[in-house]
Amino acid sequence: MDLLDICSNALIGINESKEIYNEERLLEALNHIVRPNMTDEEIRDSLIQVSLELTTDMEPKWQVAAERLYIYKLYDEVRRNRGLTSDDNLYGSLYEFIAELTDKGLYGKYILENYSKEEVLELEKEIKPERDFLFTYSGINLLAKRYLIQDYDRSKLELPQQMFMGIAMHLAVPEKKEKRVEWAKRFYDVLSSLKATMATPTMSNARKPFYQLSSCFIDTVDDSLKGIYKSLDNFAEVSKFGGGMGIYVGKVRALESPIRGFKGASGGVIPWIKLFNDTAIAVDQLGVRNGSVAIWLDAWHKDLPEFLQLKTNNGDDRKKAHDVFPGICYPDLFWKLAENDIDANWYMMCPHEIRLAKGYSLEDFYGEEWERRYLECVNDDNISKRSMPVKDIVRLIIKSAAETGTPFAFYRDSVNKMNPNKHKGMIYSSNLCTEIMQNMSSMDIEKSEIIDENGDKVIVERIKAGDFVVCNLSSVVLGNVEVKNDEELGYVVETQIRAMDNVIDLNYYSVPFAEVTNKKYRAIGLGTSGYHHMLANNLIHWTADEHKDFADDVYERINYHAIKASMNIAKEKGRYSCFEGSDWQNGDYFNLRGYNSKKWQDLREEVNTYGMRNGYLMAVAPNGSTATIAGTSEGVDPVMARFWLEEKKGSIIPKTAPNLNDENYWYYNSAYNIDQKWCVQINGIRQRHIDQGQSFNLYITTNYTMRQIMNLYIEACKVGVKSIYYVRSKSLTVSDCESCSA
Repeated sequence: MDLLDICSNALIGINESKEIYNEERLLEALNHIVRPNMTDEEIRDSLIQVSLELTTDMEPKWQVAAERLYIYKLYDEVRRNRGLTSDDNLYGSLYEFIAELTDKGLYGKYILENYSKEEVLELEKEIKPERDFLFTYSGINLLAKRYLIQDYDRSKLELPQQMFMGIAMHLAVPEKKEKRVEWAKRFYDVLSSLKATMATPTMSNARKPFYQLSSCFIDTVDDSLKGIYKSLDNFAEVSKFGGGMGIYVGKVRALESPIRGFKGASGGVIPWIKLFNDTAIAVDQLGVRNGSVAIWLDAWHKDLPEFLQLKTNNGDDRKKAHDVFPGICYPDLFWKLAENDIDANWYMMCPHEIRLAKGYSLEDFYGEEWERRYLECVNDDNISKRSMPVKDIVRLIIKSAAETGTPFAFYRDSVNKMNPNKHKGMIYSSNLCTEIMQNMSSMDIEKSEIIDENGDKVIVERIKAGDFVVCNLSSVVLGNVEVKNDEELGYVVETQIRAMDNVIDLNYYSVPFAEVTNKKYRAIGLGTSGYHHMLANNLIHWTADEHKDFADDVYERINYHAIKASMNIAKEKGRYSCFEGSDWQNGDYFNLRGYNSKKWQDLREEVNTYGMRNGYLMAVAPNGSTATIAGTSEGVDPVMARFWLEEKKGSIIPKTAPNLNDENYWYYNSAYNIDQKWCVQINGIRQRHIDQGQSFNLYITTNYTMRQIMNLYIEACKVGVKSIYYVRSKSLTVSDCESCSA
C-alpha cells in the first residue's frame, strides 16, 4: 500500500487549498496513532479516523477525505464478500447481481419476473458509480450499516447504486410494461442524485422478498374491551414489522366513569396506556429497537392531569408509562383562554358520560360548533366535571415538556378546518411524529359467528373497518435541488408523487384495516428535508424578512407541482374513491388557501374535471436518518450547530452543517440561538401549502420562562400551525423517530 497515493486519492477535489488539505498533514496526523505490523485495512481505518479528527467548522472538508476512504473500504469489503477479484468490475452485470441475490433469498423474485434480461441490461447502463461520491461520511456510513443488503452472516453484498436501482425497479413495477423501464430510470435518477429520499422502510425493504414500505400508522381506540384489545393487537402486528403508531384514546371513558351502569367502575385511560407501553417493549421490531407509539388524548378529557404526568420522574410509578410518547389534542379555545383569561377554569369531562347525556361525541366536532357543544356540556348537570384553572394545566404541560420533551401538541381546529376530506370524517390526532393528519375512525366489532367448514367449526369475527391511517412518505431534498429552477423542482416532485402512489399498491400490510384505508384515500405524504441547507445555499438568514417570502414561494410551487402530478395520475389510473364531495372537487381546497391566480384557477378546473389520485398529498416528516444519507439538514428545523460531535454506539463522529464553507458560514444559525417565535411564524407560512402537517420542534434554553414557552404555543395556534413535535432543550436528550424518517 502506498500511503501517499491513498492520501492523494482521498483529497481529490478538495485540496484547492494545498496548505490546509494536503497529504503530508494527513500522514503526519497518522504517525501519532500508527502501530507496527498494522494491516492495510487497519491503516485505512486509522486514516479515516484521522480525517474525522481533523474536521472542524473551519476545516470541514476533511470529512470528504473520510468519506472517500470509507467508499474504497466498502468496495473492498463487498468485493471480498462476493468472491470477486480486484480485476472484476464491482458495478458489472446488474442482471447477474440481481439473479445472485434472488437465488440467495435476499432479493424478491418479483424483480426478475417483471423485467426481462434486456430491460435489466438497459437499466444497467443508467447506473452512475460516480454518484457514490455524493455522500458525506456520515451518510455513506449510515447507508452501509443499515440500508445496503447483507447476507445472513451480516456481510455486505450490495453497493449504493445497486441499492438505488433495486428500489427504483421495485417502485416502477405497478407501471404499464411499456413505461416501466422509463419510470425505473427516473426513480433511480432522482434517488441516486440525492435530490429526494424515500422513507426508511421503503429504502430498507423495497427490492427484498418481504417489503413493508410504510413508516407509520394511526388507530382510533373504541370505548369497549374488544375495541381496546383489538387496537393493542393491531399495534403489536405493526410493531413486529418495524412500523410506529399513533394511538388516539380520546373516546375511552375516564377514571371512575360508569360501566354498564355501575358507577365508579372504570379505571380510566392510564391502565390501557400502560398496556400499549408494555407492548412496545415486548414486540421489539425484530430485536432492533423497542416499538414506538404516541398516545393522544383530548385536552378536555377528564384524565388529562394524570396523562400529563405519564413520563415525568415524580409521582406514583404505577401510573407511569415511560416508553410511550404522549400528545394532547387542543381546541383553539384552550389557547385563547391561556392568552386572554388564564385564571379561567378549564373543564374536563368523560366522553362516555357526554355520549350518555347528550347523544353525541364532543370529539366529533371542531371550531365554533365544538365550542358551542363544549359549553353546552359544561352547563349540563348530568355530566360530572373536573375543573382546573387554565394556568395550572399550562404549568403541567410546560413542566412535562421541559422535563421530557413531551407532550406533543395537535391543534385540532386548524387541522380539521383545512382537511380536504372533511366530507368523510374527522381527524382526531396525528401519528408518532406529528405530521400525518388524515380521517380517522374506530373499527366496529359487530359479532362472532360459528360456521361449519368441512365438518370443522370455525369462528369468524365480523369487523366493520374504520379509518386506520397509513403513512407513505418521501422527501424532496431542498438543499440538493436548485429550488429557483422550477423545472427541476417540478421534475423531482412529480417523480416522488408517482413513486409514493405506487407504494400503496406494492405494500405489504401487516393488518387488513391498513390496506382498506390506504386504498380508500390513497393518501401520501410528500415532505422536505434540507430546509436550512436550502436557506444557506441561497444566502438567506433565518431571521431575515426575505425568508418569509422565500418560504411562501417555494412551498406554494411544491404544492402546485404535487397537485398537478396527482391529477395527471388520476387521468391515467383513476381518482381516489372519496373524491366526490371533497374540498378538491368543490374547490374549497383552493379557496381556503387563497389560490386565486390564473395558474391556480386553471389547475382547479382540471382537478374538478379529472379528479385527484391521492386524497392527501403533503406531510413533512422529521427525516433524521434519510437526511443524514442525503447529507442535508433535517426536516424544516434549523441546524443544532455549525459543528458538533455525534455519539452513536460508542463512537464519536464530528459533523458540520451541510456544505459548510466560507460563503455560507454565517447563514447557519444554531437552533438554540434563534428566536423561536420566528420558527413558529415560518411554520405557519409553510403550513398554508401543506394539506397535512409538519414535524416541527421548538428549541429552548434555560433562559426561557414558562410565560415565553406558553406564548409560543399561543402564537402557533394563531398562525395556523397544526402540530408541535418535541420541545428540545439543551439539557434534554430526546429520541428521534426512526420509523418516519423520510
